[in-house]
Amino acid sequence: MSRFTPLARCAAVVAMAWSTVAAAYPEVEPGVSFDAVLALAAEGQRSRFRYGDSPQQFVELSVPGDATSPSPVVVFLHGGCWLNQFDIGHSRALATALNQAGYAVWNIEYRRLGDEGGGWPGSLQDVLAALGLLVEQQRQDLDLNRVALAGHSAGGHLALLAAARAPAGLAPRGVFGLAPITDLARYAEGEGSCNRAAARRIAGLPAAELAAANPVMHPAPTGTVLLYGTQDRIAPFEVPYLEPEALVALPAGHFDWIHPGTPAFARFLEELGEVLK
Repeated sequence: MSRFTPLARCAAVVAMAWSTVAAAYPEVEPGVSFDAVLALAAEGQRSRFRYGDSPQQFVELSVPGDATSPSPVVVFLHGGCWLNQFDIGHSRALATALNQAGYAVWNIEYRRLGDEGGGWPGSLQDVLAALGLLVEQQRQDLDLNRVALAGHSAGGHLALLAAARAPAGLAPRGVFGLAPITDLARYAEGEGSCNRAAARRIAGLPAAELAAANPVMHPAPTGTVLLYGTQDRIAPFEVPYLEPEALVALPAGHFDWIHPGTPAFARFLEELGEVLK
């Protein structure tokens, strides 16, 4: 059963999770820009694993520096309108903050529009291959019984599709859409640059392929949590046709979810903790 989280409840919930990353990423006001996200420092070591031969087919793994037992894993998919102008780089500060909060991060890069083989179905195929690689690793420092998928914007779209197709040996406890695009066909009718990218992504697809590429045409994966900002002009908040287990709306902009200094990110940590801690 879905539940709607009203705005009036947000402040108390956000305060519970704020302190985990506050030292490294001080509090900022809602409505941050993409440039503000790009300017953030990303600390710690990242190990790179390849799941294909294309330059974009790799994963960055980062783990908590002080972990004494296997860490729960957040599989993350960055956004960027599915376009190759926007890469994994803008998600590294988020990965750092998740490490500081006690999570290992399996941060997936994938082929996008403008890359050979990117778009549909190549982008999703890349994500599924990267999930398979996670299972194959059998690392002792990762707790594969506590895994969640999370994606921002276009990455949220891919996370919703991938969660329902996870490989054997991986059973995500939850999937978190951060300003996700849940109805690809409807979104493609908009006039923004990201909307036009969606239209490009689905142009010429047969009806069956379009349905396969559109999360709204499928039941919401188990543990789906959708988080939206009411100030978001790129992926505006609306009650989706999906039936998530939780629907969260905060006074936030599109990029607040991936900036560790925002109340929106703190709320994401709170929701994540309920699933993985």
